[in-house]
Amino acid sequence: MSSNSITAAICTIGDEILIGQIVDTNSSFIARALESHGIKVRTMLSIGDERGEILSNLSHCLACHDIVVTTGGLGPTKDDITKSVLGELSKATGTFESAEQLAVIERILSARGIEMLPANRAQATVPDSCRVIVNKLGTAPNMEFEFQPEQFGHKAVLYALPGVPHEAEGAIPDVLKSIEGKFETGRILHRTLVTFGLAESVLAEKIAQWEDNLPEFLHLAYLPNSIIGVRLRLSCYDADIAGREELLNTMFSELRDILGSYVYGEGEDTLYNILPRLLQGPPVASRQETLAVAESCTGGLISHLITSVPGCSAFYKGSVTSYANDVKASVIAVPAEIIETYGAVSRQTAEAMARGVLEALGSDYSIATTGVAGPDGGTDEKPVGTCWMAVAHRNENGEVEIFAKCHHSGSRLREVNIRRFAANALNMLRLMISQQLFID
Repeated sequence: MSSNSITAAICTIGDEILIGQIVDTNSSFIARALESHGIKVRTMLSIGDERGEILSNLSHCLACHDIVVTTGGLGPTKDDITKSVLGELSKATGTFESAEQLAVIERILSARGIEMLPANRAQATVPDSCRVIVNKLGTAPNMEFEFQPEQFGHKAVLYALPGVPHEAEGAIPDVLKSIEGKFETGRILHRTLVTFGLAESVLAEKIAQWEDNLPEFLHLAYLPNSIIGVRLRLSCYDADIAGREELLNTMFSELRDILGSYVYGEGEDTLYNILPRLLQGPPVASRQETLAVAESCTGGLISHLITSVPGCSAFYKGSVTSYANDVKASVIAVPAEIIETYGAVSRQTAEAMARGVLEALGSDYSIATTGVAGPDGGTDEKPVGTCWMAVAHRNENGEVEIFAKCHHSGSRLREVNIRRFAANALNMLRLMISQQLFID
């Protein structure tokens, strides 16, 4: 079997996903991990807690793919039937208790002050047709099942992981190590540019000629996200073939040059996780600039994004969620006459908020947002989806420079508007810090 033919399916098991009770984040994480090791994910499925559905869907996936990874259905409750179905599918003749997993279960329950119940102990019992990959982060063991060619027409392996995201993610290094020992995987290269400021359609038009000139072994994917922008992922399969990696890098550099200041990062960069290097990185090695935020219509989302970045305390002073007008006036010193004259949603108010929080928290930079998130509250002059945002900076002379801009989201959906407002405000800060604010 050639290296580039190794394919995989990812299956989530559980009614809670099908009814929308929880969001499946496991599949995307697992897919990225498999792709990074040269395994092409061709199928993703969500399957309910029903024996026949699990059997038929997993049998189909094993017949069509070399590797199947499942998550979910391994808990201690009666609706968690995945383990018994996998025993049936793999023609197990009995079960055994994993002493290593039982030790983990005992440790976890003891730490939580929970008495060991029969249902807890039963989680360490698995079909005798599997190899246990100990789950050190939870009570449900990871399991590996090998299937010979006579059952599905080719060698296939199934890995069953818990549905709890951090437990599934924790198992992936062991899963990848197992896969590497069983298959000759290929080499897939990805290079990703992260952009902000151009809609997907406009972006496609801007790079159309470049994209038309891509060789057939290079593939471009557009990955839009309202908070991040549009990721452009350039992929090369069979990257071991001479010259292909070099050409990928050349085309990637050409793409960056075409897009200029719309590019703000690569790979997993976001508008908020690049802040440490913007505020405390080159060109000055000892740079130690700080940031504060005043939010009205974004309601704390900008602060939430910033504080999701490890080490943000080195540059982030804090925020004021000045939703009410009296808070704008009393906490960050927005003059009442500005709000009375121009309204809360105005350039003047946004600028005063940016200046006020800069002074109040003693930061070098600040962001401010004030707008109409909706779905109600808009007017002809300031419709739903309107946001005034401002960024401010105290320069080396102690003077405060402020730039404000009105953003129109184009949506009446509150959540969409809030996300777009927050992203555009962060992008304004990015452009100010990198001295590109007035280029575009």
